[in-house]
Amino acid sequence: MGLRKAAYEAELLRLQTELIKLQEWVRVKGARLVIVFEGRDAAGKGGTIKRVTEHLNPRVARIAALPKPTERERTQWYFQRYVQHLPAAGEIVLFDRSWYNRAGVEHVMGFCTPAEHQLFLRQCPVFERMLVEDGILLRKYWFSVSDAVQEERFRRRTQDPLRRWKLSPMDLESLTRWEAYSRAKDEMLVHTDTADATWYVVESDDKRSARLNMIAHLLSSVAYEDMDLPQITLPPRPPSTGYERPPKELQTVVPDHAATLRKE
Repeated sequence: MGLRKAAYEAELLRLQTELIKLQEWVRVKGARLVIVFEGRDAAGKGGTIKRVTEHLNPRVARIAALPKPTERERTQWYFQRYVQHLPAAGEIVLFDRSWYNRAGVEHVMGFCTPAEHQLFLRQCPVFERMLVEDGILLRKYWFSVSDAVQEERFRRRTQDPLRRWKLSPMDLESLTRWEAYSRAKDEMLVHTDTADATWYVVESDDKRSARLNMIAHLLSSVAYEDMDLPQITLPPRPPSTGYERPPKELQTVVPDHAATLRKE
């Protein structure tokens, strides 16, 4: 039985309030936080990212969701295009998929050579160790979904006009390559689940539980403090100097669509 909606929403609000405190700690202390979201298609990464960032300041917390590399980027060192998206002091970056594309979709779909894949597995732990040694707080989450739940989510997307855009040809291909992706994930974990950059697995068949579990773990893994922020006092509104608003007839006003609903 899944988590009741009322209990879920109450705990989510509490955790999101704590995320605001984490954000302010990062901003004031000049910390740098990187959160990597990985997992199979339809594993719930996007929904979790949405809940994490829902109330955060986009100037502090931003999402990096990179498109496929350009021809120029294909000739660069593999990690190079990800480096430019890393945070500066006082910033949080959430990678909606990351450099681990090479360990997953690129490897399984043949978008990289076996040699490039093996080079990635050797270089990735070194790359991440450099990030951590430089002071970046790195958190990596793998969202684990069962084959039955993934297929059911895909099926619902085919029937939902608001979600159908999420169903790409690559998603459909992943259904027929379940075991190949499983082997790729296992090999990735063997090489990149290190003391410097641990992989945290989030069981995500139940989306609500997955979101709460991931956020609660993130908060527990960072030794943030509640910052003493200055009190905000609204200034008094100054007396009128005689300004009058121009007639609305001189402006192009959006039609009152909501009024048609009120009549019904």
